[in-house]
Amino acid sequence: MKVMKWSVIALAVAAGTSQMAFASQQSEANGFVEGAKLDLLLRNAYFLRDHGDGVQDQSRWGQGFIATFESGFTQGTIGVGVDAYGLLGVKLDTGKSREDGGIAFFGTDSSGKPHDDLSEAGAAIKFRASNTVLKYGNQMPSMPVLAHDTTRLLPQTFTGTLLTSNEIEGLELNAGRFTGQNNLTQTGHDNGGLKSIDVLGGTYSFTDNLSASLYFSDVEDVYNKKYANVNYVMPFTEDQSLALDFNIYKTDFDNGSVAATDWGGDGVSDENTIWSLAATYSVGAHAFILAHQRVSGDAGYAYDYGDGGNGIYLANSFLSDFNSKDERSWQASYELDFSGYGVPGLFWKTAYLRGSNIDLGNGDRGTEREIFNQVQYVIQSGPAKDLSFKLRNSILRTSNGYWNDMNEIRAFVEYPLSIL
Repeated sequence: MKVMKWSVIALAVAAGTSQMAFASQQSEANGFVEGAKLDLLLRNAYFLRDHGDGVQDQSRWGQGFIATFESGFTQGTIGVGVDAYGLLGVKLDTGKSREDGGIAFFGTDSSGKPHDDLSEAGAAIKFRASNTVLKYGNQMPSMPVLAHDTTRLLPQTFTGTLLTSNEIEGLELNAGRFTGQNNLTQTGHDNGGLKSIDVLGGTYSFTDNLSASLYFSDVEDVYNKKYANVNYVMPFTEDQSLALDFNIYKTDFDNGSVAATDWGGDGVSDENTIWSLAATYSVGAHAFILAHQRVSGDAGYAYDYGDGGNGIYLANSFLSDFNSKDERSWQASYELDFSGYGVPGLFWKTAYLRGSNIDLGNGDRGTEREIFNQVQYVIQSGPAKDLSFKLRNSILRTSNGYWNDMNEIRAFVEYPLSIL
């Protein structure tokens, strides 16, 4: 594709012509203990999915404790360090339904009863030379084709090796191989059905206003994906700008892949392309967004291994991701930052999305529409500084063959603590 080809050329030119980064981060290492930090995030989360058509509602309410430790690097040419985390989720209420309904807070026992708690711990060893870090072990990667999910009570984790290089100013390169994935509702590091995933890619900032990304991933026996992004911000005045953001995924399914048949393919040489283009006009405290997203190929866009939740870098990803076979969707949304009206930390977003032309596999075409509202407030000062409240509501009406109609509420209260 032209965008992918252009991105490859751009990254190659950048690597060959850009100046090296200002200084070696490793040369400024303070030491294993001196550079260490320990943080604790308290997350209280509540989900309610109110279904129609006689489908029982699902709800989950829990308290999460997310502790993360990052050591500094030892001094020398090659620095050594350790990252670790501890996760604990405590059930507060699960409503009347034992069915999870995709909420993914807690696992269930043999009788279908949700567990009272969920815990996990992990660690990774890391090495740094100059501005390049090699990390092996349990970690939480964030890339367009492999990103840990933070949209539930506890974050998702992966086990593997990741190399991150920032040797050239403005250019970040990533390469890795992961062989374990948790599925959010169970303890352990290899319960998500992942055999292995290889990832390779990077992002380059040409200027403060223009950047491009290109990534590739290969999930063993499932599919391989290519991803490209171009983001451009055109400033008009000090408080007025137009931002354009283009994202595209190209998926080639392995023959016999269940992921393909689950999303409308026949399991033989299936492929999918999905892209989105969003335009955001910002003026003062206001932002107006228009976006279009389109799906083509033999199946819908499938996600199972590290590219669900936070990992879908597409404009129309809300409660529905508008990613069904042949689907075309539009978005109109509005954002308001109340700091411009004397209330810093308060933010509101509302959106309307509509998808059509969904191939239902029986000759019929489906549609879906979603109304989205989210309000968030972060306390700016005082003893409770950084305490945040987020309330989100989605109203989804669909005949996409995947979701049922539902009204969903998500509520989060988070309080970050810096211990060390």
